[in-house]
Amino acid sequence: MEPGNDTRITKFLLLGISEDPTLQPFLFGLFLFMYLVTVLGNLLIIMATISDSHLHTPMYFFLINLSFADICFTTTSIPKMLVNIQTQSKVITYNGCIIQIYFFIFFGVLDNFLLAVMAYDRYVAICHPLHYMVIMNRRLCGLLVLACWALTALNSLIDILMALRLSFCTDLEIPHFVCELNQLVLLACSDTFSINMVMYFGAVLLGGGPLVGVLYSYSKIVSSIRAISSAQGKYKAFSTCASHLSVVSLFYSTLLGVYLSSSITQNSQSTARASVMYSVVTPMLNPFIYSLRNKDITGALRRLFRGKP
Repeated sequence: MEPGNDTRITKFLLLGISEDPTLQPFLFGLFLFMYLVTVLGNLLIIMATISDSHLHTPMYFFLINLSFADICFTTTSIPKMLVNIQTQSKVITYNGCIIQIYFFIFFGVLDNFLLAVMAYDRYVAICHPLHYMVIMNRRLCGLLVLACWALTALNSLIDILMALRLSFCTDLEIPHFVCELNQLVLLACSDTFSINMVMYFGAVLLGGGPLVGVLYSYSKIVSSIRAISSAQGKYKAFSTCASHLSVVSLFYSTLLGVYLSSSITQNSQSTARASVMYSVVTPMLNPFIYSLRNKDITGALRRLFRGKP
């Protein structure tokens, strides 16, 4: 990346959520708390699922991957933010920014794909219950997760290769708590048409594609549940996908809120505050959503704490 004056950019400034110095101790404590809760909650889900043989099913296999992705997603941004607040520094190196963009895109898109795969899993469980274990066999589950990881890695690599071609002039301030590709593009003083097209195509294909898959799966699920005659049968069928539906609703509603707020307001730091919802709050709440009304998870957690198999 060579800017117009042929001097290589070595750093950017992350302005964070607020530049008010009186708010920094509060923000440090708040985000440290949310980060620790996110890591601990998702680690407990992973440990409980792995340790309990009753949970070695496709649904919980996908949940392990989602919990791991959520841990990594928040780890991509929050620790650097906490270090900057503690040291009263806003600096992130150019290489650090590029790495952060790669993993922020990677784990954000991976979450999206995993939620779509989990929706398909719930569709098979409710619409084809007698053939569930035949359809959702270990080989298919492994291939689905492998495809999720491979596609997100390829997408992130393409985005980063495009970002490396950008040139920058003097304005190196990023009004966010994390390096985001769209923020970097706004700072560029070189031609950004090609990377904007790549970003737009990626958002439609990798963002809209899984969403369409989720909506299709739940349309079939709703049709199947409506066909069940007994109220108890309907409740049992709905309860098997209630947690996933809650997580999907939270994930997409927060994403939609961020993009709506960014299109309405011109205040970039307001958009940064809104993005906290999907990048920090959602990964923190996912373990609670999956364990709150899930007797299998709560039972596995009790056995984990008691040291019983």
